[in-house]
Amino acid sequence: MTPVSSRPDPKMSLDQIRAEIERRNPAEPEFHQAAREVLETLAPVLAARPEYADPGLVERLIEPERQIIFRVPWTDDNGRVHVNRGFRIEFNSALGPYKGGLRFHPSVNLGIIKFLGFEQIFKNALTGLGIGGGKGGSDFDPQGRSDAEVMRFCQSFMTELYRHIGEYTDIPAGDIGVGAREIGYLFGQYRRITNRWEGGVLTGKAAGWGGSLIRPEATGYGNVLFAEAMLRARGEELAGQTAVVSGSGNVAIYTIQKLTALGATPVTCSDSGGYVVDEKGIDLELLRQIKEVERGRVSTYAERRGGSARYVPGGRVWEVPADVALPSATQNELNADDAATLIRNGVKAVSEGANMPTTPDAVDLLQQAGVAFGPGKAANAGGVAVSALEMTQNASRMAWKADHVEAELARIMTDIHTTCAETAERYGVPGDYVAGANIAGFERVADAMLAQGII
Repeated sequence: MTPVSSRPDPKMSLDQIRAEIERRNPAEPEFHQAAREVLETLAPVLAARPEYADPGLVERLIEPERQIIFRVPWTDDNGRVHVNRGFRIEFNSALGPYKGGLRFHPSVNLGIIKFLGFEQIFKNALTGLGIGGGKGGSDFDPQGRSDAEVMRFCQSFMTELYRHIGEYTDIPAGDIGVGAREIGYLFGQYRRITNRWEGGVLTGKAAGWGGSLIRPEATGYGNVLFAEAMLRARGEELAGQTAVVSGSGNVAIYTIQKLTALGATPVTCSDSGGYVVDEKGIDLELLRQIKEVERGRVSTYAERRGGSARYVPGGRVWEVPADVALPSATQNELNADDAATLIRNGVKAVSEGANMPTTPDAVDLLQQAGVAFGPGKAANAGGVAVSALEMTQNASRMAWKADHVEAELARIMTDIHTTCAETAERYGVPGDYVAGANIAGFERVADAMLAQGII
């Protein structure tokens, strides 16, 4: 037996933990990035509260409680069999059942789902609503597929996933590629297999059968409210500001809607082909017709809008001068060069509607330049917050009015901003919303983990 005095120290340094993450999770750069970004901000809290350094708390937080990978076979309209891969990462349930969306996109792999699930732990903790962190999805691409093909895929996906979810266990929702159509097919198959109307097992349902009003709008609305709170903390108002928004999906559309409602002027939207800039402000109804009804490209917007709008193929939306930037498309879409351009053009605030859309070096540049920066785990938490409110409505068999849900969303986003700002101040980094969000979320999860023992 090794003498006690010569045993290795069970406490690992943050540098050692980072190295161990990369060793144990090879070829998962998005997960490495997400974990590194959190770990780099935890040194002050670990120094102030040594109980968090033992016994292996951070190491347990980094390791998912459960990782599920499964085959998803389905048949297209021509009778050809396709095989996709499904994922569900149940990352941490210390605060409540796993909660997080499903993403259907060709880019989906294990590392991306783990990065999203890890971010979800802190995001969900910041809402204060008693939900743990998880994420899932598939490398299936719903773009260009018929409704019948999407239905068959969703039914095959749920035929495996149903074993692992439940309203007290794990509650998926939508994400990129998973909207009301997909949630409907998934819920129908769950109901068919289980013979239960378990409304709380999925969120993002249509309002007519258990969904919550304001849920489709919540991520975009919440991000704008967070940006507004950051500006107010600096003595400015959102009204009258010009905003650049990336993306043209659900988050971008409702970001544009809320910006307009609060008196700002959103002048851009984008997709993988390029971006549109509209000096008069984005015509939301035209954009929704093209994207939601016709499932078309943003280039069509410029063609129909006329003189005030132009399409820039292959361009980067961040080259358009603006006061506020709201990345709302996908991870790592705003890099250091983009950040430098935004800074030169006088940007005052950047608030993340997507998950980890800003690269670490871009975040550093923005913060060094004094730009207010709202990280996604705080700024886009409105979506999961209203998902939790949907679960509450399902449990009570009640449906809330839209104004009540929106008021709750506004309250939650205000609380998140306050929590992040006060936590950053308490740990000596005032105005650093990244550190504030990471530390506040970590403290809430860590306290629950310590109370529940080493599991």
